Amino acid sequence: MPAGTGGGRVTECKLVLLGDTNVGKSSLVLRFVKNQFVHDQCTTVGAAFLQQAVPLDDSEDKIQFGIWDTAGSERYKALAPMYYRGAEAAIVVYDITSFESFEGAKKWVAELKQQGQPNVVVALAANKCDHADYRVVLEREGQAYAHEHDMAYFETSAKTNHNVRQMFVELAQRVPRKDQSALSSATTLENAQPKGGCC
Repeated sequence: MPAGTGGGRVTECKLVLLGDTNVGKSSLVLRFVKNQFVHDQCTTVGAAFLQQAVPLDDSEDKIQFGIWDTAGSERYKALAPMYYRGAEAAIVVYDITSFESFEGAKKWVAELKQQGQPNVVVALAANKCDHADYRVVLEREGQAYAHEHDMAYFETSAKTNHNVRQMFVELAQRVPRKDQSALSSATTLENAQPKGGCC
């Protein structure tokens, strides 16, 4: 656990984003890391890797997220276990205007629970809440599912920046503190896999 510039400790944490294609995973990460929103965000190819530190409450300590933004398309789903293996935290994303993506999120959660770390901290992101007029997945449905599976729940919008940082901060608070880096395997994957880009 390296020391932070202000004297606090920095805990490295591998975080993975999962969800079907076009639910806004990349947009959420881009908003969190760079505070940017791109209307026509290109579909992620393989996976993209970014890093961002989150200060912890009442402390000089920080969580340094190593964020894997995975592709949601069917052709890349077989690669997902490479990215969530060893992850201490995960965000499963669906689009509130797509019931199919909500059902897809349930499958991602089941796969993560079966093959991921036993103590992985998970948040369920009901994304694109700025499109409330086109909502087909009710907030109470998402909340109930998250509660049933012991996940944090957030209605998010990368476009308006609603709840984006709050979600990552909540995950940082929930991640168990540890002394060993969780990013060693992530660094290896980063060097081996292509970055996200347009298809």
